[in-house]
Formats: sequence, structure tokens, C-alpha cells
Amino acid sequence: MPILGSRRGFFFWTRNALAAAGLTSAAPGTAAAQRAATGEDYYDKLGVAKIINAAGTYTALTASIMPPSVQAAVAEAAKHPVRLAELQRRAGEYIAGRLKCEAAVVTSGASAALTLGTAACMTRGNRAATKLLPLEVSGLKHEVIVQKGHRFGYDQAVRNCGTRFVEVETLAQYEAAFTDRTVMCFFYNAAESGTISHQQWIAVARGKGVPCFIDAAADVPPISNLWNYTQVGFDLVAFSGGKGLRGPQNAGLLLGRKDLIEAASWSNSPNSDTIGRGLKVAKEQVVGMVAAVDWILSQSDEALQAEFRHRAMRIAAHLGGVPTLSYEIFVPPVANAVPHLVLRYDPAKVGKAPLEVARLLREGSPSIELHPATGRKDAWTGLPDTQNAVVVGVWMLQPGEDLMVAQRLKAVLG
Repeated sequence: MPILGSRRGFFFWTRNALAAAGLTSAAPGTAAAQRAATGEDYYDKLGVAKIINAAGTYTALTASIMPPSVQAAVAEAAKHPVRLAELQRRAGEYIAGRLKCEAAVVTSGASAALTLGTAACMTRGNRAATKLLPLEVSGLKHEVIVQKGHRFGYDQAVRNCGTRFVEVETLAQYEAAFTDRTVMCFFYNAAESGTISHQQWIAVARGKGVPCFIDAAADVPPISNLWNYTQVGFDLVAFSGGKGLRGPQNAGLLLGRKDLIEAASWSNSPNSDTIGRGLKVAKEQVVGMVAAVDWILSQSDEALQAEFRHRAMRIAAHLGGVPTLSYEIFVPPVANAVPHLVLRYDPAKVGKAPLEVARLLREGSPSIELHPATGRKDAWTGLPDTQNAVVVGVWMLQPGEDLMVAQRLKAVLG
């Protein structure tokens, strides 16, 4: 046993104690040192297949890949503890300044932004009411007006606060729907139906003194959408962090009026006894969203769109000789408004239906996921009829993957 009173004994004991705890540094040049420097590949260790994302920024496909500057910011943030409230406050002030709005808060995704924004509308001016959501809301305003065509698969995030939707279809119905229980007017920006415009929706709500909330989760690019909706008059705007913003997948932004963002922070983690306690945002995700905002504002819509179109054209050019094949480059009008490659062909001539092509690419090596509109009869997320078409989402492809997708498509279709 070493003698701790001696210098040699102290370092001998310390080195062995740290080694037992797994805290010592590996010798330079060893495999362990290399893993420590670059990070062990836990996908390989866990047996999780890596994929080529030729679909888009879908949550089930882990959304986007963060640019190097964002990855580096997240890694650096992981090294140091900070006071979370101070970090959120400073990050919100910085983001609001860059995105030309009164206030901002980083949330755990766009869905969490919907929940926290709704909670803000229900509790503004009454912080004690945060403890009543979602079950004891009968004494609070809790009706949310929405166009019937704007109901969608994620509006449960609004209902999580104990709200009740009041659906309208015409401007006259909208104007008549307000009662003393109306707390918010909700607008889904990517809705493919609905007759009431942004301007009409805002004007009526403003005349009634009711906040207007827009879900614009996937509506970047264009980059200017990050301030367009607050400047046109929406009181709250929700964005996803892990889509076109290229931030962490489990982060988002809630932008808007200062009083509403403050009320949203009352219900946000780490505050206890609130609807948002489980919607935790780690320090790494807060910093990641700040870095993502800096990254997206360093880009240009023209350069991004040109790069995506170039990728689509490279794939299309590789597919010459496939019987009956034609292509178009389609940009959806609102959400995911980037070039998509739509490959149309006669399945009878090629011998494979689009869904079969998607399956073969998914099961191949490397595994490739095509856009989920592939082989669908009805228009979907702004894309045209694609029943006899393969749809390639090119904007999440990494360098060189466009040619890999082209080669696999050529092999399967040819």
C-alpha cells in the first residue's frame, strides 16, 4: 500500500484511483485515445443501421444533421455547467435580437413550443394559474379558435393544456366564434385548406384582443420566415430547431410578444408543478439553437436552393436509359420549400412499383430512405400526385450521397 504522505505515493494512489473510475487519459496514439478524441461510434456498438436520408427532415429519421459549427458549439457547451435560467434568458435575448422580434425562448422542439405558447396565453398576468393546467381550467379562458382545415396531427400539443378547439370555416363564423372563454386563435401555416387568410385571421383576433399563434415548424427556408410572421402581426410563432434551421433535433423556438414569452417561461422547465416540467431543454440544446440561428443567418436562400437543385440534377442525369422515366424538380409552396426530385415512370415497363423501389432501397446497403410521398396517390405536404413516382428529398444528403442514391436508383430501376 502506498504511503500517502510521500509525493510518489500520492501520485501512485491518485493514478490508480482515477483509472478505477475510468477518468484517466489514454496514452496518445492508442485506440482508446483515438476513441476519446473523436467519440466512440455507438451506432456501430449498438448495431443501429446508419442511413442515407433522401427523404427530408422527418423526426422518425432523426431530422437534420447539424452543421460543423453547431456540432462544435454543442460539444463545447457539454463541458461546463451553467445556471440554466441565466442561459435561457441570455439565449432568448440574443435570438430575439437576431430574429427581429420582441422575445424568444428555446423549447424542446416545435411541439413543446405549441404547448408552452398555449400555456402562456392561458396564464398571462396570472402566474399562479400555471399550476392549474391541464385539468383545472374551467375558471380560465381555454377555448382556441381554429379553421377546420387547420386541424392536424400535432395540435394535440395545444390540447395538452386542457384547451378545447372551436372550429370555423368562414370569416363570418370566425368573427362570431369569440366568447368570454376564447383564449387564443391558432393558425397552421402549412395547412392545405382553409379560406381565411393570415391577414384576416390576425385582424379579427386583434380586434377582439385575443393572441394569434402560428405554427411554422417546417417553414424555413426561406430564411426570412424567421421574422416575417412576427412582423406581419402574429403574437406567437413556433419553429422546429431540427429542420431547416439545422439545430438539435430536440429543440425549437418560440418567438413573439415579450409578455407572452415571459408567461411561457413560467411553465417551462425547470419550473416545478407546471405543464412544461417534462419539456426539458438541456444546456447543449440551448447553445445549439443559438449556434443554429447564427449558422442559418450566415447562409443565403439563393445558395441553398442552388445547391439542392444541383444535387437533384446530378441524380436525374445519372438515370438516363430507364424506360419511360421523366423527372421534374418540385418546390412545395410552404413547408419544406426546397427542391425535391420527382421521378415519374410506367411501373409496367420498369417492372417495379414506386413502393417496391422504396423498399429495395431501404433494405439495401447502404440503407436509403426515400421521401414518404413516394407511391402516394393523393397530394401530400404540397407535393403533386406521386402514385407512379419516386420522390427524392435531396436537402439532407451529405457530400457524395447524391451519387450513391443515383447509383442505387439506377440499379433498382434499370
